[in-house]
Parts: sequence; structure tokens; C-alpha cells
Amino acid sequence: MPHIPSSVLELIGNTPLMELCGFDTGGCRLFLKLESNNPGGSIKDRMALAMVTAAEQSGDLRPGYTIVEATAGNTGIGLALVAAAKGYRLILVIPDKMSIEKIAHLRALGVDIRITRSDVSPGHPDYYQDMAARIAARTPDAYYVNQFTNAANPRAHEETTGPEIWQQMGHEVDAVICGVGSGGTMTGLSRYFARVAPQAEMILADPEGSSLAGYVQTGTLGKSGSYAVEGIGGSCVPKIADLSRVRGAFAISDKESFLTARELLRKAGILAGSSTGTLVAAALRYCQQQKAPKRVVTLVCDSGNKYLSKLFNDYWMIDQGYLERPATGTLRDLLTRRYEEGAVITVGPDDTLLTAFQRMRIADVSQVPVVDDGRAVGILDESDLLVAVHDDESHFRQVARSAMTSRLETVSPDASIEDVRRILDRGLVALVVEGGHFLGLITRSDLLSHLRRRLK
Repeated sequence: MPHIPSSVLELIGNTPLMELCGFDTGGCRLFLKLESNNPGGSIKDRMALAMVTAAEQSGDLRPGYTIVEATAGNTGIGLALVAAAKGYRLILVIPDKMSIEKIAHLRALGVDIRITRSDVSPGHPDYYQDMAARIAARTPDAYYVNQFTNAANPRAHEETTGPEIWQQMGHEVDAVICGVGSGGTMTGLSRYFARVAPQAEMILADPEGSSLAGYVQTGTLGKSGSYAVEGIGGSCVPKIADLSRVRGAFAISDKESFLTARELLRKAGILAGSSTGTLVAAALRYCQQQKAPKRVVTLVCDSGNKYLSKLFNDYWMIDQGYLERPATGTLRDLLTRRYEEGAVITVGPDDTLLTAFQRMRIADVSQVPVVDDGRAVGILDESDLLVAVHDDESHFRQVARSAMTSRLETVSPDASIEDVRRILDRGLVALVVEGGHFLGLITRSDLLSHLRRRLK
């Protein structure tokens, strides 16, 4: 009888590899190592298990201890998976740009989450690594993993990821493209391929705004900036990162990373995250620059199901300026969510207040337009609902027209932003109407997003 795993931890590693087709790879062949198939959904499961196991073997981590770590993403989920399977308490310090799906995943695994700022550098008290170190020092019987200095991190990839790629590629690898977060993947893979295929090139894929691509290209760390891609890049070289064998680097913008990840889903059916978009975009550039055919490998670092509210959400992409609509020069440009596209949450005048309440909760909005045959006849907000049901919860069964506000603040698409401002300054929302037909509504958030997109 074949071996049947008795723990989810036995499912970490041995992920499949596939060739990417349908993309412009020049004369090269590009292969993807599907690390999203790990049980925690990312490549970080490997090093999380390796670091915890090493700490147990050294005696630094014992039953009843608390694990503490700073993570920008998937390392936290990998550690949460291992901690849950082994019975440890876990405290994670995470920067505030982490997707809501990752946070929800961590909370479901019982993690104690501390959210901190993502706009500060090492040495600042709110920098996530500095905060994690302080928490570990103050917590009795705590083990601070510190993936950025932990030798078991790169060893996991040197001993598992590298050999798997080498075997799956039939011992023919010309280049490997990966990113640097803690540095474990790049370091472990470069050490392994230095032994088995010293001619193979190690290439860095880095977000624009990170300092690491510039460091590889010039040997000096330039000024870092902000970027939205999660899990890779940084303002300094992590202590465990050995970049001495890295032969080239590509800096990829957030927009290109996100659009590449979306294209990977549409063309190849692979649901991958933002850092994978960075890696695949860099790999495609590398392939297109080669004058001779090469066999190139990159990684699908994690699953895109952690980014459904971000890069796979058209409206988030539009709000952030990564997807663009043709400009009209009118208030239509402020309508990210348009009624004609079915993107505005509305109720009909004869829908119940309970229906209105449930739609508000699902969409996380505080008001809904009441629309009848394409015409806005009212607006219903949380205050209206509370007044209607406060004395008698059975009033949730009443219809929207009984509680809605029918005195609407409407503007035409040709009105000015100042007209909208005057409405918003009175604590209201502006309904955009043309020829009596409802087009959408403008909130403070919509106006702020519009102004931010204009920032150069």
C-alpha cells in the first residue's frame, strides 16, 4: 500500500513544473515551478517548516513556546500552518499593505496578528522586523524565527527546491529567475546550481521601488521607494542573502507585475500572486533578450486567491491607476463603478430593508441608491435604516421606499468637481444623472482616488 500522509506538513514540497506556452519567450523555453501547490499556497511553506524543525532540533524551540516573526506575507502563512500542526502559539508582525485575504487566512489559523506601518525603514520603531524583535524579547518562552538571518531558510531551498528543479528539468537549466524577500530562495538556489550547473545564470526579478536590482547592477544601494507588490524587494540586502552569483536584474513596475499575473490567469489558467507577476515579467524580458535558445525556470511563488480583492479586482486596479479607461474630461472619469456595467450596489424601491442591509454588509458600503427602471428615486443609508428599525426589528420587512431619502443631490456628467465638492462637504454623496438615467455615485473615496491618479 502506498504511503498516505498523516500530516499536512508531509505535503510540503515536490511541487509540479510546467512549460509556459502562449507567451513571447523569444527563442527560449520558459518553465514554471508551481510553488502555489504547497498546502499553505506558497513557496514559503518550505522554509517555514525547515526553520521550525531546525529550532526544535537545536533546543531553541520547545513545547509550550511562542513563535514570533515579522513577515510581509506568505512566510506568516507557512509558519501558521506549521505552528497549527505542531501546537505552537504564533505572533506575527505584518506591514499594513498585506492583502485582506492573507490576514483572514492567518486569523483563521489562530494567529495573534500585530499590524504595523509599511512606509518606514529599518531602525524605525514601527518597522516590522524591529517590532517583532521587541515583542520576542518581552514575551516569555518566545522563539524569534527571524527569516532574514536564519540559516535554515536558504538551506531549505538548497536541499529541496533546487534538486527538484534539476531533476524535473532533466539536468538542463540555463537560467533561474527569482525574487528576493528574505533572500532564502535566491541564496539556496544559487548555491545548489553553483554545484550542479555552474554555467546557469541566476537573475533577480525586483519591484520598481526596491533597491535590490540597482544593487545587483551597480554594487551600491540606491534610495528605495514604495511599491504595491507583496513579499519581495527591499531597501537593504538581507543578512542571509548571497547575491554574489546573480548575473543580472530586472526592475518591474507594479502595473506590469499585476497585468502579467492577470494575463497568466487568462492565457495559462494559473492563478498566481503579485510577486509571481514580477518574476514572470522579468523572465519574459530575459528570454526575449537572448540570442541563443535557453531553458529558463522561474517560480509561481504563491496563489492568486490571496489577491482577489486587489490585482484581480478590476475596480481596485482602476482606483489605483493600473487599469485605465478612455478619459472623457467629465465626471464619468470619477465613476469607477458604473451602473450601466452592473457595478453599483443598488436596491429597488420595493426591496425590503433587510435586503438593503445585507447588500450593504456584503459590499462593505454605508449607503445604496434606490433605483427604479434605471432612474434614481432615492438613497438609503445606515442612518435611515437605524431610524426605521430601532424601535421594532420587524420593520426590516418594510420596503426601501418607506425609509429612503428622496431628496437627492444629483449632478450631470458635465458638472465640475467643485460642484461635487460642495455636495460632499455637506456629508452627502453625489449621484450622477444624465437624461434622467442614473450613471453612478461619487463618494469622498472616489474623489480622492481620482485626484491620486492625477498625481505624477
